[in-house]
Amino acid sequence: MPLRIAVTAFLCFSVRAWGAGDWPEFRGPTGQGHADTALPVEWSQTRNIAWKQPIPGRGWSSPVLQKGRLFLTTAIASDSSGKLELRALSLDESTGRVLWDTLLFEHGGKGPRGHNKNSQASPTPLIEDGRLYVHFGHLGTACLDLDGKVAWRNSDIDYPPVHGNGGSPVIAGDTLFFSCDGQSKPFVVALNKNTGKELWRTPRGTKVQKSFSFSTPLVIDVKGARQIISPGSGAVCAYDPKTGKELWRARYGEGYSVVPRPVQGHGLIFISSGFDRPQVMAIRPDGTGDVTDSHIAWTHNKGGPNTPSLLLVGDEIYFVSDAGIASCLDARTGKVHWSERVGGNYSSSPIHAAGRIYFQNEDGTTVVVKAGTTFEKLATNELGERALSSWAVGGDALFIRTEGHLYKVKGS
Repeated sequence: MPLRIAVTAFLCFSVRAWGAGDWPEFRGPTGQGHADTALPVEWSQTRNIAWKQPIPGRGWSSPVLQKGRLFLTTAIASDSSGKLELRALSLDESTGRVLWDTLLFEHGGKGPRGHNKNSQASPTPLIEDGRLYVHFGHLGTACLDLDGKVAWRNSDIDYPPVHGNGGSPVIAGDTLFFSCDGQSKPFVVALNKNTGKELWRTPRGTKVQKSFSFSTPLVIDVKGARQIISPGSGAVCAYDPKTGKELWRARYGEGYSVVPRPVQGHGLIFISSGFDRPQVMAIRPDGTGDVTDSHIAWTHNKGGPNTPSLLLVGDEIYFVSDAGIASCLDARTGKVHWSERVGGNYSSSPIHAAGRIYFQNEDGTTVVVKAGTTFEKLATNELGERALSSWAVGGDALFIRTEGHLYKVKGS
């Protein structure tokens, strides 16, 4: 495929004015893993831990944060009755104390068998305008105020999941959007964020052997028009948030179980194409229809992530494979600057803060490296607990969810 680096589309982040220290959605205010602060470089179970709070049940949703309060979801299964409770919690950012715990959905059984790296509470909540939106895939979606009072619930969006749920929702105007990429007939759907009523749904229309995926979309602006970029099995598609019309798509063969959230910059969208052999791709989002042969700027076929999202910092794109190979490429051309083994297996998405890249593996170990075109490891930090969630950041503190706890990591 010829290299295409002429970039004509003008893109900008669709970001609201958030207060200092807020982390309102998956991967933060921009949805792309950037913290506008300096964070601790070193920590352990006995160093730079401000507090450690047990979290009931099971869930891999990331925490979100606004005005000194943390929010996350969990699923609590009863061994005796088989009943499954899906709940939202709020914690005090300063102390870790649980402020409220609201039951949102109750199911008579655990539902389809999930993957050992997933849970029934994996999608990350979303905060906007004093409301908290929580999503449990096919098990339901709800809206609460920040004191835990339920505004609406919707459990009508049904589809046959594979391995549970995963992708988080996004908001564009009055549209609350998420993907429903299940075992068959995958689609994307939009709810009215104020009422929870369905506005539209659009079939994926992609012919692949395995149609299930779990990616979180990204909202961007292209030449003054808003697009929702949503990867699924076989293709990444852009949708008009008002109507659900597909604007363009770029195909990547049989790629499935796509998890990484897109990132954008330099007039390009960057994605990873999913199992079994992920490709990292840079795509110009100013086309229409099938743009596979015209708008893919470059592809990279080695060490791409199946699960962690990509990270764009300046002129470099960073990523870590599920097997622990971290890479840094030139974002405009795809040229490899470095590729290094950082140890362990990875699900959490990396973040950037103050010129440092943070990679957390599934054993709860974080490797900190210097951002740049030469690999330089700064620290290795062990918590010793299984960790699949991505982080939240508030001020100069990291919030890390493990299998049993939520930690606040803060330098002395």
